[in-house]
Amino acid sequence: MKSTIHHLFFAALLGATTLSITACNDLLEPTPVQQLADDKAITDAGSARSATIGVYDRVQAYYQLNWPVLGFLPGDNVRFNGTLNQFLQIDQNQLSADNVLITEAWTQMYQAVNGANNVLAALPAINDPLLPAAEKNQLLGEAYFLRALVYFDLGRGWGGVPLVLTPTRSKENGAGLRRSTLAQTYDQVLADLTQAETLLPETATRNRAVKAAARALRARLHLYRQQWSEAEAYATQVIGSSNYRLVTPYRAISTAPFLSQESVFELTFSNSDANSMWNNWFPSALGGQFNFQPLPAAITLLNDPAVGGSRSALLASTTINGSSVTYGNLYSRSAQRDDPSYVLRLAEQYLIRAEARAKQNKLTDALSDLNAVRARAGVEPSKAATAEALLLAIENERRVEFAFEADRWFDLVRTGRAATVLGVTDQRRWLFPIPFNDLVADPSLEQNPGY
Repeated sequence: MKSTIHHLFFAALLGATTLSITACNDLLEPTPVQQLADDKAITDAGSARSATIGVYDRVQAYYQLNWPVLGFLPGDNVRFNGTLNQFLQIDQNQLSADNVLITEAWTQMYQAVNGANNVLAALPAINDPLLPAAEKNQLLGEAYFLRALVYFDLGRGWGGVPLVLTPTRSKENGAGLRRSTLAQTYDQVLADLTQAETLLPETATRNRAVKAAARALRARLHLYRQQWSEAEAYATQVIGSSNYRLVTPYRAISTAPFLSQESVFELTFSNSDANSMWNNWFPSALGGQFNFQPLPAAITLLNDPAVGGSRSALLASTTINGSSVTYGNLYSRSAQRDDPSYVLRLAEQYLIRAEARAKQNKLTDALSDLNAVRARAGVEPSKAATAEALLLAIENERRVEFAFEADRWFDLVRTGRAATVLGVTDQRRWLFPIPFNDLVADPSLEQNPGY
């Protein structure tokens, strides 16, 4: 194992060292990436566009494997079917500060932050006739949105984190920057989303940020902050747009050519920029490694016509040595390797609004939102009659609707239900550990309690 890991923010430099994990080992291998000199990096229309795409690429890097795994594997829908310790720790809710996936995700996320910071710092000063004001505003809005997304994810994963808001060009730039509180971290997310919404276009692009994506993420942010009226209001703006609708059948959300009308924001892959997530879900007989297996309880729920309905399409079966084996089928493009990463969907906006309305005792409207999602799946309407019953029904609906997306663990943590549902009674384990190597590199960083 390489013994030297770069300082947290040094690792997040534009073009800095990235960490890669293979399926056969847990070694950290620094891989150098070319970078332009600071005074030539973002100077004109072409480099501004390229730098913005680079931020998407860095967000794509952590959403391709690490972030979905951290969202579904600690929950009750999926188990790890292998021996690699970094995955077993997540599956068993026994993370350590030297976990490879935690270290890699944290590094990738701060690399994305730094990419956004570089765009935000350089773009306003660019005076290029090939970069009209509308496009400049769009690129700025995208950078604000992507930084907001990353800091939101950092906040729900680790709690308050260091808020780096200017480009990091050497390890000294980040030294001594202490962690903000979770409230301060979410305040920054809100500030960035507010800026993004004013700058982004009102179009229906689904794999780049637009106004609706900023509004949808803001609805999620308000849900996490238990700001019910704001969550309802922003979800309503997205639901009310003619650019988005719940698509049928359910499988249409994850069917090529992708970018369905339900998608508010997803990250696009291609055969040359591959998403290998399918490999972790498919059995060996189909060319995969079968690292992630749906748990029997999840299989039962998804296959129950009264619960899963058409969401049973998230499962598929094959025969191995004479026995039927069920596997996850959300990521299924084994030949093309172009499954997207799903970040914001309209179904979530309905369930955000349902939960926010239930919390405000708007039970009829909340039930209507819940049943809109159930109807799309071909499931009979819920008859939950009390706020408590309705909130439980919404929780259960989210479990099935987003079964293999990066949601279940974070849902149970934000609602305080991780102890009851998963048996994770030590609430210190509801946050991830700050990577050990970053603590060593910067003594001003403080570890989360319990690690």
